[in-house]
Amino acid sequence: MGGRLLDPEQAEGDDVVLRWEGRPVVAVRLPHLADSLESILADLERRHGAPLAELDRRTKQSVVRNLEARGVFALRHGVETVAAALGVSRFTIYNYLNRERDAADRVRPRSDEGSAGR
Repeated sequence: MGGRLLDPEQAEGDDVVLRWEGRPVVAVRLPHLADSLESILADLERRHGAPLAELDRRTKQSVVRNLEARGVFALRHGVETVAAALGVSRFTIYNYLNRERDAADRVRPRSDEGSAGR
């Protein structure tokens, strides 16, 4: 995600200091979430070996599922950023997300099923 390792003495307010046997050994500075999204998208391009916009539809849908699981679409401008990277419209991203949610709803039994007859 693009974090940096620092000497524990350089740690600031939001940095995470890791300890070993009670002593600080390293600090981790996490990037801002918007910077993380760019890093995540670049990593996905490396993994797929091609620009995300050149992937086929099924692979793009898989990328959107992966990003949804990572909470990317909760970020401000997350949908727009991903849409631009995939070379699709925001509408297409929302369609992919809705299809995924609809498929999950079909697989998951309703909470009131099975309670009849009790």
